[in-house]
Amino acid sequence: MAPSRIDVHAHLIPDFYRAALKAYDVPNDGGLPPPAWTPEAAVRFMDKFGIQTQVVSLSEPGLGFLPDAWSRDLMARQINDYIRQSLIGASAYSNLHRRFGGFASLPLGQADDPQEVAQSAQEAVRALNVLGLDGVGLYSNYKGIYLGDPRLDPLMRTLDNLGALVFIHPVAPPAGPDLSIPNFVLEFPFETTRAVTNLLYKGIFWRYPNIRWLLPHAGGTIPFLSYRSALLALNLDPRKSSYARLFFDTALSAAPPAMAAVRQITEVSHVLLGTDYPYSQLTYALKLPGDPNSELNDTFNATERQLVDRGNALAQLPNLAKRLGTK
Repeated sequence: MAPSRIDVHAHLIPDFYRAALKAYDVPNDGGLPPPAWTPEAAVRFMDKFGIQTQVVSLSEPGLGFLPDAWSRDLMARQINDYIRQSLIGASAYSNLHRRFGGFASLPLGQADDPQEVAQSAQEAVRALNVLGLDGVGLYSNYKGIYLGDPRLDPLMRTLDNLGALVFIHPVAPPAGPDLSIPNFVLEFPFETTRAVTNLLYKGIFWRYPNIRWLLPHAGGTIPFLSYRSALLALNLDPRKSSYARLFFDTALSAAPPAMAAVRQITEVSHVLLGTDYPYSQLTYALKLPGDPNSELNDTFNATERQLVDRGNALAQLPNLAKRLGTK
């Protein structure tokens, strides 16, 4: 069968970005060295596991390591242009054609600088309205300023006006215990939880209802802590304190305990396939070709699997659906 799955949690590491990490002595990503990545290798991975398209985004550390607003703006534009021109815009005669979508990077490093927030809003508009990318990527925190902080409200208003799908990716917290454990193991799920709870507590979900939020790794610990964390919002209308309207990907979280918890707080239509490629290459290296996450069959029936693997992504990514010829 032709590849049909859509992977909404996958990453790109173009050579120019890798060179910038090296130039500024950024040694690792999530606690590990950045893995190898090329578009061609990504396609081989997709072919092995029946994935038609990966919607790629930039992982940790984002652009905050760059020294000034100008260099961050330049890098964000370069990454977004690369996704549009080299991946999405690949020739119909190329093996890359229709194999990629993308979430835009924004030039945000100093979230307490109103000009940088405004520049990020401008790049979001350009990425979605001019380049036709599929959504926007944001990080859990920007040097300790978490999503939900009022200083980010101008960006939230722009994303709301765009009706954007916003993919949250965790980054290292500003401080944490020294356990000698890579950040991706514990701190990444906790970072997602911190950011999403702050978004709830600061009223972002109801003040900007047109933003669709996509959470990685089954929402971190949000499903388990949904009742406890929602107690923060008891002063709100109960409909405004619900996590049910959020979207969750399955990246590195396909096992029944995580997926069963997600199903307790939202509908199947809000669960989307994710692999976390290429950071998860070791996880998938020993798997046989075919289904990348057969564990999902323990939680979803065959009809639901089709939605998780493909249908839900097409419903939330209209630009991608149009490029794939499904609408």
